[in-house]
Amino acid sequence: GTTARQLTVTGTLENIVEKVTEAGLKSPAIIIVGDVVHLRKTMKWFENRPLYGKTIMVTRARAQASDLVSRLSELGAQCLEYPTIKIEPPEDATHLDQALSNLPDYDWLIFTSANAVSCFFERLFLKKKDVRSLGNLKTAVIGPATQQRLTDFGLNSDIVPFSYRAESVIDAFEKEDVKGKKILLPRAKEARPILPEELTKMGAIVDEIEAYHTVPVSENTDQLIQQLKENTIHMITFTSSSTVKNFKKLLPENEIDTLLKNVTLASIGPITSDTAKNLGFNINITADTFTIPGLCEAIEKYYKR
Repeated sequence: GTTARQLTVTGTLENIVEKVTEAGLKSPAIIIVGDVVHLRKTMKWFENRPLYGKTIMVTRARAQASDLVSRLSELGAQCLEYPTIKIEPPEDATHLDQALSNLPDYDWLIFTSANAVSCFFERLFLKKKDVRSLGNLKTAVIGPATQQRLTDFGLNSDIVPFSYRAESVIDAFEKEDVKGKKILLPRAKEARPILPEELTKMGAIVDEIEAYHTVPVSENTDQLIQQLKENTIHMITFTSSSTVKNFKKLLPENEIDTLLKNVTLASIGPITSDTAKNLGFNINITADTFTIPGLCEAIEKYYKR
């Protein structure tokens, strides 16, 4: 009981055995007898949740998956964690260490993900420095989740764009005079080049440095493929282009269409959706707000329809 897999059958003494058999109910089970059963019509709050009965696969890195899993579970879904990536520090942190040693030389510090914030400060603290080292810098972030992670370290951002993508950061900087300004951009090794390219066109001196990189995860792949074959997964969520790319690597190329035939695919935003489409996936849901709450809201609306 009280899981997304629970099932309730109501009947009379005359037909309950037949109904239980038809429904495939087995032990463990609870049997309730009497007039109290009639209260079910007004008390069945659990099954009324919008994602009740849906099994949703989360491909996000395990360290960042809890927020998405919690929100989907609250909406009634059963979540399966199959992370397709994990976050690791750069193999060679020389350039990052040099930037940390020369922080007074920079005018701006830009973060394009919460992971970049975490990895940057982890390295900063490892070098025996603290937030006072950033006292002369202005900061910009790509969205509210990144802003919140920055706030966790005691800093507010000077720029938080309304739309959560690199293009919005570029638009925000059009109001700033960055000509000749030196910008530190610590981020993922695999990040799109549009942000440093456009800032450079504005006359900024951009120091793009690897703060972390993503590596594929392939644990429990056989179990995942079996569940897809059994049609027990209703939806798969993608929260970045990396999750899509590495998910595809897990599946046999000649079986992808068959395995995903009855599966709904949900993406956190248009960049991730474009990556998925280029890889041959049919994305059914793209969040309007490119955040975890926005993704959950889009999934809820989809199933309500």
